[in-house]
Amino acid sequence: MAVIMARTAPPQDHPGAPPAAASGTGGGRDFGLLASSPGANAERQARREDPAALRALEARVAHDLACLNYPPPAWVPPSVGPDGAPRLDVLVAGGGMCGQTAAYAMRRDGLHQVRTIDARDEGLEGPWATFARMEMLRSPKHLTGPDLGVPSLTFRAWYEARFGLEAWASLHKVWRLDWRDYLLWVRRQVGVSVDGGIRLVSVEPAPGGLALRLAGPADDERIVHVRKLVLALGREGSGQPRRPAFPSLAAEAPAARGRVFHSMDDVDFASLAGARIGVLGVGASAFDNAGLALEHGAAAVTMFARRARLPQVNKSKWTSFIGFFRGYPALPDAERVRFYAHVFDEQVPPPFESVLRCDRHPAFSLRLGEPWLDVVPDANGVTVRTPTGEHRFDAVVFGTGFDVNLLERPELGALAHDVLAWGDRLPPDASAVGAELARFPYLGDGFELQARAGADPRTAEALGRIHLFSWGSTLSHGAVAGDIPGLAIGATRLSAAIVRDLFVADADRHHERLLAHDEQELRPTRWWDGGPGPGPAGTGDAPDRAVPAAGAPPGRT
Repeated sequence: MAVIMARTAPPQDHPGAPPAAASGTGGGRDFGLLASSPGANAERQARREDPAALRALEARVAHDLACLNYPPPAWVPPSVGPDGAPRLDVLVAGGGMCGQTAAYAMRRDGLHQVRTIDARDEGLEGPWATFARMEMLRSPKHLTGPDLGVPSLTFRAWYEARFGLEAWASLHKVWRLDWRDYLLWVRRQVGVSVDGGIRLVSVEPAPGGLALRLAGPADDERIVHVRKLVLALGREGSGQPRRPAFPSLAAEAPAARGRVFHSMDDVDFASLAGARIGVLGVGASAFDNAGLALEHGAAAVTMFARRARLPQVNKSKWTSFIGFFRGYPALPDAERVRFYAHVFDEQVPPPFESVLRCDRHPAFSLRLGEPWLDVVPDANGVTVRTPTGEHRFDAVVFGTGFDVNLLERPELGALAHDVLAWGDRLPPDASAVGAELARFPYLGDGFELQARAGADPRTAEALGRIHLFSWGSTLSHGAVAGDIPGLAIGATRLSAAIVRDLFVADADRHHERLLAHDEQELRPTRWWDGGPGPGPAGTGDAPDRAVPAAGAPPGRT
């Protein structure tokens, strides 16, 4: 039986509002208004910037990086592709938070032949300025990650320098667009560049590496040869947006255009003023889309969930500690599945700010325990059928998240069919784990794809050169390639694995460099024995020197 909850004005001690101490702010704040577009804009516009302080911070960053000898000298021997052109050591596909942090980690480890691309232009990488429709991040403001442990590169350092100490103290959570601006700032400080408007089209095996087909803004294509590929394509980068199948809904049907959306789609919310909107799902993105529609004047927004109650506890928050991030990948397969099967079964509740953002509108209602059975778009609207009957809307939004299924990624092509998945590793009696976990790729210790038994050796070798640094790595590595808390651990783990692989592959060339190494450490002293190299005066003659007697103390003969 469906549970229908319409919005009523909450009292001062509304049970849905956490105590002030739990939220990390002073009392009396209207979190629903704060999370809304009008409230967020008012808070942001009230700040005062301090350009001089930000410039001083940038000088401090430069000094800190110099003290860390960043970036270190390049150490990987040059590589040439099958076409005779220089070959990249690594290409990072995706210039959002994970991609740029991975590139920074590799640059810090002395990898210079690394290129980062993104299909979108600068500032539009990742979800922050596109389909992320919350006004503030879910994470606490004090979290670190993209800084990789450099204090002057943290969000707090940037925010305090730009807006002042009082602004930081009063900040509830990080504003979404501030996070975008902060990421771009970090990118500039550490010297990571992202080539925008370029997308990865396909991946093919090639001698000694991979052949990548890239497409530019005008769809002009070219082949680039690389030794390693990092796929940092975001939340959807391991599959596609989850669009539920319904008997009467064809994704490309003309009637569905402009009326049936996924929360990732480009939605013109201004055009929905006065409209009746149905939303499927009760996760964070579902509430964010509902809230934005209400703020743009939707006449009514009705959310639906198949569950009879909202999830109450974010179990994934428990995993956000260093012991879990570092220890989880070492667990046996059954133990790793046990942890995340519980997290997935419990599901993640929406942030309380997003719920209050919607609940403050009389036009908002929530129908629990009422799944959608069919979606029927037509020229005048959309009919949604549920166990209780039919509902009529002008448009509907699927807030149903993203699926993990590498078979849906066009870049991998035929290679995807040979990717080892967790379903291939689980025993037959583990069916209770569910189809979703079974589709996660089973990654190696460096986030590399692995091949199913019986795969062609050329395919297996190519898959081992592809590192998946996105949500699809979660079952293998924990949430260290998408969520902020574990990002630094994930990026440094990824870089360490790529560094290891490149060094091992070039071991013979490094041995040759070792044999050729001839830095005459003692040449400026009288103990130099006249080895190769010019004398101190640049004459080519060895200086006068005495040969110490056996057992004589330093400085005596």
